[in-house]
Amino acid sequence: MAQWTSAVGAGQLARLLGSQEDRPAGPGTRRPPAYRALADGIRLLVLEGRVPVAARLPAERELALALTVSRTTVAAAYEALRAEGFLESRRGAGSWTAVPAGNPLPARGLEPLPPEALGSLIDLGCAALPAPEPWLTRAVQGALEELPPYAHTHGDYPAGLPALRAMIAERYTARGIPTMPEQIMVTTGAMGAIDAICHLFGGRGERIAVESPSYANILQLMREAGARLVPVAMAEGLTGWDVDRWRQVLREAAPRIAYVVADFHNPTGALADDDQRRRLVEAARSAGTVLVADETMSELWLDDGVEMPRPVCAFDPAGSTVVTVGSASKAFWAGMRIGWVRAAPDVIRSLVAARAYADLGTPVLEQLAVHWLFSTGGWEQAVQVRRDQARRNRDELVAAVRRELPDWEFEVPRGGLTLWVRTGGLSGSRLAEAGERVGVRVPSGPRFGVDGAFEGYVRLPFTVGGAVAEEAAVRLAAAARLVENGGVGGGEAPRTFVA
Repeated sequence: MAQWTSAVGAGQLARLLGSQEDRPAGPGTRRPPAYRALADGIRLLVLEGRVPVAARLPAERELALALTVSRTTVAAAYEALRAEGFLESRRGAGSWTAVPAGNPLPARGLEPLPPEALGSLIDLGCAALPAPEPWLTRAVQGALEELPPYAHTHGDYPAGLPALRAMIAERYTARGIPTMPEQIMVTTGAMGAIDAICHLFGGRGERIAVESPSYANILQLMREAGARLVPVAMAEGLTGWDVDRWRQVLREAAPRIAYVVADFHNPTGALADDDQRRRLVEAARSAGTVLVADETMSELWLDDGVEMPRPVCAFDPAGSTVVTVGSASKAFWAGMRIGWVRAAPDVIRSLVAARAYADLGTPVLEQLAVHWLFSTGGWEQAVQVRRDQARRNRDELVAAVRRELPDWEFEVPRGGLTLWVRTGGLSGSRLAEAGERVGVRVPSGPRFGVDGAFEGYVRLPFTVGGAVAEEAAVRLAAAARLVENGGVGGGEAPRTFVA
């Protein structure tokens, strides 16, 4: 019986490997043999989660043709991977990826480190800050006071607590977007909202247009749902979308869904302006595409004088094109798993009906806590604390990276939680692996792209500041030296550092 559960085609693997090109070797630097470079490239793809564990690899002859190398080179690379525990084979069943015994399975998203690992690594993988106190504690205490009447019910509210739906609708109305409670569904975080939307509108095999780059966990969610991702390149720097390119893709590819982050885009930090929003909504309406607007960063402007554009849904007064997703997780705390969808009432009814076969509803106590924050003014105070903390962290991290890694390039966003960094020609995948060795965890650029794009980037979140930000930059510089000197790969033992 075959031990593989998926397959990677020769063309796809060649594209993924081709994205890993490094800068030219300097004087005196020895290039590894071709088979060794190929084995290292495949191993990196497995460690990054970009080629799944238990994925069947192409036959030696097929991959040799796709890479224009000899079959002997591919055979030697596969043999090296088998010796290192990254490949298993069986006559008649082919070869499939594996991880050596004792190694953790690679994460395909950006999961936070387990608490027990925080003492040995500086975690720049998860763009989330600690809870803003005392507002979290006060919100939970307020929720407990409001809980008794709900405890006498069955506790299942598939559309969300009526009081919270009404409060979220009022907040949209206050922003100039008249909204009824019937247009709101409360979800378990923004991920739960987007998962529900994808299942409603985008069945397996449907095209979904996404920004390139885009949020890694959402891309993976869509892949797992069987979507065919259609990347649309962002405009240069922090200028937002290239709407002409979007219009072309929507017209030619006719995707069922388009997913965008207009407010302090993750990972670039770009902020789309009013004109871009209006034109993109018009293009989506003309193409018959459902435009999913992720607003999870919309309240995280960090600099004085930032004028926030109107919400994307403001340009869709009929409510036929835009579905909006919001969340408490980025602006307040990632542990507060409350999100919501704003859409036309018929869309909300369909989402609620489908929920009977998913999670049934969102925890009541957390909904009451968010309602307390919204109704008492605690939300605004807590978010201001969050902005102040993120601004300090951003400024300290930017200064440290500029000092330690002057060749790295980036533009400083005026909001959000992430810095999108071009790494001076170094491979982001190799930097991520080297970072684990020297005590800093950083996600590589390809996690935020489709089919190996953005190998020359990493994402740095504004989650650390002060001495920790300085130490993180020092460790990133050490990782960069490892990559430059060819010290990544070949089974070196990782070193342990205490943060």
